[in-house]
Amino acid sequence: MELMDKYFYSVLKFVRDAVIGIDEKGVIILMNGLAEKLLKINLEDCRGKRIDQVISYSELLRVLKTEKEELNQYFSKGDRQFIVDRIPILDQGKPRGALAIFHDITDYERMSKKIDEDEGYIDILNTILDTINERVVVVDEKAVITMMSKAYKEFIHVTNPEGRHVTEVIENTRLHRVLETGIMEVGEIQEIMGNKVIAMRIPLKKHGKVIGAIGKVMFSDVGDLMNLSKKINKLEEELQYYKEELKGERLAKYFFTDIVGNSPAFKAAKEMGRKVAKTDSNVLILGESGTGKELFAHSIHNASNRCYGPFVKINCAAIPSELLESELFGYEKGAFTGANTNGKKGKFEVAHGGTILLDEIGDMPLSMQAKLLRVIQEKEVERLGGNITRSIDVRIIASTNKDLENLVDRGKFRKDLYYRLNVMPIKLPPLRERKEDIRALTNALRIKVANRLGIYVEGISKDAIQYLEAHDWHGNIRELENIIERAINLLDSDLIIKPKHLPSKLTKDKYRVAYRNHRNLKNIVEEVEKEVIAECLIETRGNKNKTAKILGISRVALYKKIERYSLETIK
Repeated sequence: MELMDKYFYSVLKFVRDAVIGIDEKGVIILMNGLAEKLLKINLEDCRGKRIDQVISYSELLRVLKTEKEELNQYFSKGDRQFIVDRIPILDQGKPRGALAIFHDITDYERMSKKIDEDEGYIDILNTILDTINERVVVVDEKAVITMMSKAYKEFIHVTNPEGRHVTEVIENTRLHRVLETGIMEVGEIQEIMGNKVIAMRIPLKKHGKVIGAIGKVMFSDVGDLMNLSKKINKLEEELQYYKEELKGERLAKYFFTDIVGNSPAFKAAKEMGRKVAKTDSNVLILGESGTGKELFAHSIHNASNRCYGPFVKINCAAIPSELLESELFGYEKGAFTGANTNGKKGKFEVAHGGTILLDEIGDMPLSMQAKLLRVIQEKEVERLGGNITRSIDVRIIASTNKDLENLVDRGKFRKDLYYRLNVMPIKLPPLRERKEDIRALTNALRIKVANRLGIYVEGISKDAIQYLEAHDWHGNIRELENIIERAINLLDSDLIIKPKHLPSKLTKDKYRVAYRNHRNLKNIVEEVEKEVIAECLIETRGNKNKTAKILGISRVALYKKIERYSLETIK
C-alpha cells in the first residue's frame, strides 16, 4: 500500500488540474497543492472538517446526495473563473465520497506542489486517471506496469496493460532504462503507433533507491510542439509590440538597479537618489552631459510613492522659447493662430499625481523662469489664453549640465527659482572621475548594444579595457556607448572586442596606457623594441642584413632578438 501511495502521489504531481475529495460524511480527505493555491486554503487546517465549513460555495455535498455526475460546471471565487467536474465515488452502489476536479480558466497553470494524502486516496486514483485527459503510465522497480490512464490506453489501443512488462506494451519505451539510470528524461522524442511523440520519464525514488518510474506523453505529436512553439513566438512578438507601444506612454523606464557603477562617488549619488525618492521634495540633478541624469530621474520616480502616476519629461533647451509656455502650461482653444481647436493640456497638467522632469533647466529663458516659480509656489497652472486656474500635484525633478550658481551670479538664472529647485541636489561625477566603473559599464553597454543590433558578442579583451580606462571620456557614458557600438559593428568574424576595434584616438598612445597600468620601464622598452624590429623586417621583406644595418646592430644581435620576440615568421 505504501508503494501504491508513492505512485499515487507521483501521478498526481503531473495532473494539471486541482483536486478535492470528501468521504461519505462530507469530510475533506483529499486536496492537492494546486487546489490549496487556487482556493487559498490549507489542507492541514481542513482535516476532519466538513467541506461546507471550509468552502461555503462547494456543491460536492449535493453530488454526494444525488449520486449524479456534474461535468463542465462553472464557478468563481473572487476574480477567478473555474471549470469543475463533480463526481460521486460509488462502491457496490453506495456513495463512499465525492471528487471535484477543476482548473482555473482565468490563469491556467500546471500543478506544481506535491500532495500529502492518506491511504483512502488510492480508491479515488483510477477515477482521477480516467477523468483527466492525460497519457500517464506507472511502472514498478521491475518495469511492470501498475497503472495506466484511460487516455494512454486509448492512444496505444490496449485494454488491460497492468501486470505486463512495459516493453511489451509501449513501443520504443525507455522507462526500463530510467529505472537503471535513475535519471529523469524530459522532452525526448519517442515513436509510438507511427506518431513521433514528446515524452517525459521520471524515476520514483525512496531513500535514494529507485522503486518505480512514471512515463507521460507531453505532446502526442511533434507537430503539436511545433505549433505551440509558433504560438509562443507569436505571443513574444505581440509582447514586444506592446512593450514598444508602452514606451510612448507616460512611464519611467529605468530603476536604480539599472544604473551601473559602484565607485565611491557614484555609489554615494545612488544612495542619495534612493533617500530622495522617499520624500516629495523637488530634486536638482547636476552633472555633465552623458553622466546619467535622466536615468536618475526615472529611477527616483519609480522608487517614490508616485511610481504609479505619470512621468513626464520636457527638454527646456530643445523647445523654442515662444512655444515653451504653451508646452508647459497648455492653452485654450483660439489662444493663438494655429492652436488646436479644442485646446491642449500642458505638461504640468499631464503630470498631475506624478513627476515632471525639466531637463536642461539652465537653458530656460528668464521670462519662463518667473512663470515656473509661480507654478511651484501656488501649485496651480493657468493655460495660455485662459483665465481658469487648475490645481496640480506634481513633483519637480530638474536637471542641468550648467553651473547654476554661476548663472545666478551673472543674472542668467533667478535666485529664488534656484533655491526652490535646489532642495535635494544630487551631483553626478563624470566618467573620468570613476574609472573603476568602466569595466562594468563596458560589459553592460556591450550586452545592450549587441542585443539592439542583433550581433553576438562574447566579451571584451583585457587590453581593450585598459585602453578604455586610460581615456578621459569628456563625452562620458554617451561617448563610451558610441565607441562600444562602433567596435561591435567592426567585429566581422571576431567574437571579442579587441584594441583593433577601438578608435585610433584611444589606442595611439599605447605607452601612456602602459604607464597608467603600472607596467615597469623594462617591459615598455621591450615592447617598443619588438614593434620597431617587426616594422623594419616588414619594410625589408624579411631581409635580416638590411634590417641589422638600418637598426645599427649586428646580425647576431638581430637574430637573438628575433628569436626572443618570436618574429621568425615575418618576411
